[in-house]
Amino acid sequence: MEHIPILRMGPFLLVTIQVDMHDQLAMTLQDDLTNRISETGAKGVLIDISSLEMVDSFIGRMIGNIAGMSRVLDANTVVVGMQPAVAITLVELGLSLKGVKTALNVEKGMELLRKSLTESDIEEVGLDREETRNHGLTVCH
Repeated sequence: MEHIPILRMGPFLLVTIQVDMHDQLAMTLQDDLTNRISETGAKGVLIDISSLEMVDSFIGRMIGNIAGMSRVLDANTVVVGMQPAVAITLVELGLSLKGVKTALNVEKGMELLRKSLTESDIEEVGLDREETRNHGLTVCH
């Protein structure tokens, strides 16, 4: 079974989609990501979709579902790298992705996630404010 790698960056999880998404892969990602959030106590999820050139309504809904499930598990979600054609398609399909924050690139997305951390989040994951700027990667998947 095909899986998309999920990397841990401090209190955040990073997902970089570098393959064509099909329905089963999207569902597997949803399951894997929600499990990782639960296991790690991650406070944020960054999903890089810069390699996706097209999405259909199912994939668009799955991105929205992932963000919703993450929110219920106490993690913010930021989607980065959206191609103009993908944005146009999502709007044309009527998918506004409510609750999904977006940023132009990974750097800006990580900045959004860092700013969303509360002091209690930082204490909960055992970091200080300076450590939240750490860019070291730990592979979770």
